[in-house]
Amino acid sequence: MKLGLRKVVFPVAGLGTRFLPATKVVPKELLPIVDRPLIQWAVDEAVAAGADTLIFVINRNKRAIADHFDVAYELEDTLVRREKHELLQVARSVLPAGVETVYVVQQQALGLGHAVLCARSVVGDDDFGVILPDDFIFDRNTPALAQMVQVQARVGGCVVAVEPVEPQLTSRYGIIDGKATEEQLIRVSSIVEKPKPEEAPSNLGVVGRYILPARVFELLAETTPGAGGEIQLTDAIAALIAEQPVHGYRFNGRRFDCGNKLGFVEATVAMALEDPDTAASLRQSLPGLLSAS
Repeated sequence: MKLGLRKVVFPVAGLGTRFLPATKVVPKELLPIVDRPLIQWAVDEAVAAGADTLIFVINRNKRAIADHFDVAYELEDTLVRREKHELLQVARSVLPAGVETVYVVQQQALGLGHAVLCARSVVGDDDFGVILPDDFIFDRNTPALAQMVQVQARVGGCVVAVEPVEPQLTSRYGIIDGKATEEQLIRVSSIVEKPKPEEAPSNLGVVGRYILPARVFELLAETTPGAGGEIQLTDAIAALIAEQPVHGYRFNGRRFDCGNKLGFVEATVAMALEDPDTAASLRQSLPGLLSAS
């Protein structure tokens, strides 16, 4: 059965400076976790949640993302002539049939809230999802955004993914406060962007998955620059709390922060251990690699 979330926004206009020189020419989102670019994992998650319109908010230097999801005629012709049918299927499966991609350029780097606002004309009046590809979330059973779609079908309103964070790291996250209504669900009463540890209302940080109503665009358009001098999505969600239910969902699965080198390497190792082509050999080689270090 097709789930109800049709449109998902991917804010991918960042420069990826932490991964220089690899990202001098190649967008960070195209760096591979095993054999799939980071953005491909995110797109697969969106499609699993029911999305058929994928909206990429890019900068002018990220055209390679569009190339990745375009048809590669020369490659496909070569694979056909060489009868590489399995590889041909892999090349064609990066974008399932019936799924549309739309690219919107963010002219200025004015924050996550501004990047989401750039997608307003494409999203229209629908509820929509947001995936931050840097937050790589893996669950063997149900991808995180699909879990959230199921939750929103029951409770309505806005749903954001949350997880406990170390107290000293609260200044990196939007932090929620609220009351648990179910084992994994919190009715949010307040949310604050990047609070100091001593000012954080809880240890539950918002991570890169959101289901938002179109009303958030109006609130973003009215939002003044907040933390870091940027237009913060958190501030618009805080305004939304007064109008409709906002829930924090503690998702099943493990998150890897692929915005830094360690998280990216950990995600690569974890996915290689899930891949039947690499898992057994990697388990054999890891002890030797660790002892050699």
